[in-house]
Amino acid sequence: MFLKNLENELISSAILLIIFIIIRITLKISIKKIGRKSGINDARIGLIIRYSTFTLLLIFLLFIAYIFGAELESLTLVFSSVFAVIGIALFAIWSILSNITSGIIMFFSFPYKVGDKIKIHDKDAPLEGIIEDIRAFQLHLRQDNGDLVTYPNNLILQKAVTLVQKDAIEDFGDMH
Repeated sequence: MFLKNLENELISSAILLIIFIIIRITLKISIKKIGRKSGINDARIGLIIRYSTFTLLLIFLLFIAYIFGAELESLTLVFSSVFAVIGIALFAIWSILSNITSGIIMFFSFPYKVGDKIKIHDKDAPLEGIIEDIRAFQLHLRQDNGDLVTYPNNLILQKAVTLVQKDAIEDFGDMH
């Protein structure tokens, strides 16, 4: 009896779930293709896939709530309240959010990849080294003297960067 009353909602939810799965698979394949074409390591590809899946899941839940009878005005009130609270909380940790956002931007448009030797033109302390890893929050740069420098993603997008040598990691490995 209970299921009979919700038959239309359950059918709509099943269709929405199928659409969600298709979009998620398509998005995952596309991100992997873009990542591999750009020479990005699998860990970063997986991170971007998780971010996109989470965003897609939030949209899916919004549609499910609407299907089961939540009014659009109520949903917008709830989501705006939740995002206001999240926004205030994130304002306190804005640098973390900006680094994550920068990491996503770098995934799609950063012209350098792991193994490249770059020079960061920072007026206070210019850095030169080989990119060992590009993570969600920072870039790992191995200097010629062996020191590992972590450089925040949001700062690397604000500085001029020069490619010194492409795929320099092989040369660096021979030195140590």
